[in-house]
Amino acid sequence: MVAVYRHDVHKARSRSHEHAAEMFRGVRVNESVPRSADADAALLSRPRGEPERTVDAHQSWFRLSLLTGEVTASEAVDDIDAALHELIRCDDATALHEAWLNATVPAVFSESPYYPYTSLKFHTLLVAALLDNYRAGFEFEELFLAVTPRGATPAIVPNRTVLSMPEFTLHVTGDPAGRPAVRLGDVPVRLFADTWARLPEFPFDVDASRRWRVLDAQLRRIRSWSSALQFIEEFVEAFEPGSNSQNRRGAAESRGGRRE
Repeated sequence: MVAVYRHDVHKARSRSHEHAAEMFRGVRVNESVPRSADADAALLSRPRGEPERTVDAHQSWFRLSLLTGEVTASEAVDDIDAALHELIRCDDATALHEAWLNATVPAVFSESPYYPYTSLKFHTLLVAALLDNYRAGFEFEELFLAVTPRGATPAIVPNRTVLSMPEFTLHVTGDPAGRPAVRLGDVPVRLFADTWARLPEFPFDVDASRRWRVLDAQLRRIRSWSSALQFIEEFVEAFEPGSNSQNRRGAAESRGGRRE
């Protein structure tokens, strides 16, 4: 599992797979991910087949934000290489997973310059979740999107939590463990919006806040999984729909929950 969190380091260094180095500051990186987990995760966020440029004026690995329409600022990280090395240098998969959930640097980059609204951060977390489930014996068609029950304390499931926010967590898992959940489908495809809309219960109360309603409405339109997860993270951090004006806390300070 450790290799999963290091397999796309070249993208965070603005390099294609063909020009990827095998080592980065003494850490082995860019190894292949087994069981087609990387390819399946890519199909959750990008179309099948040869890539085609979708934003003519954008030819960079830096991600375009669906929230603002702007290029994510590399200035948000003082030293990208140093931050990247700090993110991947640990040899414990559970610790790497938690680090990626809270990471800033991979969110600056897309999965591909051809699809600049995708997110390297959430692609990697999706790859990890798929591989962990495949290793446990689950097939793709047996997997669920599971969410924190409304009002419950968010919990992090090692390698299977794909988004951790102060108010809730989202998981890709073959074992929802009683959480509200919906199957992903028969094969990996860009259908996040459809999957989200089929959830039996949302992790937040859309009637409690206009901002939650706005977020829900937008998620019913976003097909790419990594783009949608990145949008949730950006939206919640920007607008804090679960907070009131007297009690606002930065998402970076309060992200995460108990571990399972």
